[in-house]
Amino acid sequence: MVRPAEDQSQEMTEIAIIGAGPYGLSIAAHLAARDISFRIFGKPMASWSDHMPEGMQLKSEGFASSISHPRGEFTLKDYCAKAGIAYKDTGLPVKLETFVAYGLAFQKMFVPNLEERLVTSVQQAKKGFQLVLDNQERVFAKKVVVATGITGFARIPEILNGLPAGTVSHSSEHSDLEQFRGRRVAVVGAGASALDLATLLHESGADVELVARNSTIRFHDPPLNRRRSLRDRLMQPVTPIGSGLRLLFFVHAAGLFRLLPESVRLDRMRKTLGPAPGWFVRDRIVDKVPFHLGVEIAGANAKDGKVDIELRDKAGRVETVEVDHVIAATGYFVDVERLSFLSTALRQNIRRTEKAPALSANFESSVPGLFFVGLAAANAFGPLLRFACGTDFAAGRVAKHLAKRVPSAAPMRAAEEAEV
Repeated sequence: MVRPAEDQSQEMTEIAIIGAGPYGLSIAAHLAARDISFRIFGKPMASWSDHMPEGMQLKSEGFASSISHPRGEFTLKDYCAKAGIAYKDTGLPVKLETFVAYGLAFQKMFVPNLEERLVTSVQQAKKGFQLVLDNQERVFAKKVVVATGITGFARIPEILNGLPAGTVSHSSEHSDLEQFRGRRVAVVGAGASALDLATLLHESGADVELVARNSTIRFHDPPLNRRRSLRDRLMQPVTPIGSGLRLLFFVHAAGLFRLLPESVRLDRMRKTLGPAPGWFVRDRIVDKVPFHLGVEIAGANAKDGKVDIELRDKAGRVETVEVDHVIAATGYFVDVERLSFLSTALRQNIRRTEKAPALSANFESSVPGLFFVGLAAANAFGPLLRFACGTDFAAGRVAKHLAKRVPSAAPMRAAEEAEV
């Protein structure tokens, strides 16, 4: 039985990191480099290995897909060179399996103290926080960094939520697509997740149809092989999240983005980097999978294990498509209330920007000592935080802030050695 959070007879760690994806691992690496004591919990790279389809390729280019290390060590390029894997900064899509293997190698090299336990509960205690792990161990920490990525934020359109279990799911629920071989599947969405998934389902032997509100699918353009003119480089600079002057601001001024009025930030988040699949899936799916574009789902009914989806176009015409299963590749929506491992009282004390946590310049929430990074921080710091390349900004800033407030382990070790 878990004792009350007030019982803090156990030793308290300085910092607990929840999550072991790119953001959790990068913050751990930065803290370790500063000799700051921490514990980190989670399955390494779980969001990538367990919630994305096998065979997928990253939309981010190779140069934009590294996990941050404080000295810039062990980039994806370094890993590929060491492992004998083909790599290019641009123009050669990064395989999901390569990125996962890279993350695991990064963890073993820089975060060997990772504890592969799930945090089931976090609540405030007198001097910090009490965490309960899936083995019922209690951990007390002065500060907590939440780096759980997309976990818990999957969004399914309301009209599909009423379908029976087994007939509808979110794209994040599927890693192995073999279960859909020979079945008829509708994939809902127009972005990278939807087109990647539809492509892989088709190539796995499923009968796939794509459904999207967008009237066209806006594939990314492949990187230019020719040398770009000075004018092109000035007007359309290449950034880790895409090309353009506006994106240059989002990448290099994430701290300034936070200072914009909340309404402006939320508007930019809605309108920046909309649905756009990678250039490398175009030839694998166009003219191979039926597209139902410019339509809304007007109704969805299940009967005898089948789902009838009513599609209405802008002219009001209705078409019915019958499938065995519907997969919503409709992205993620950050909502603090869906972080169920945080206690109700703790969630109620977190001030919000829309439904995401409102954060200080150092990623700290309105609950002192509770930090959020990654997707949960995007409403505060902009689109950069949706991508792995955002780990450099987030980890650097959080570690620098914590270093001012947490004693380094190095002086303590030196004192102990002097006593000996």
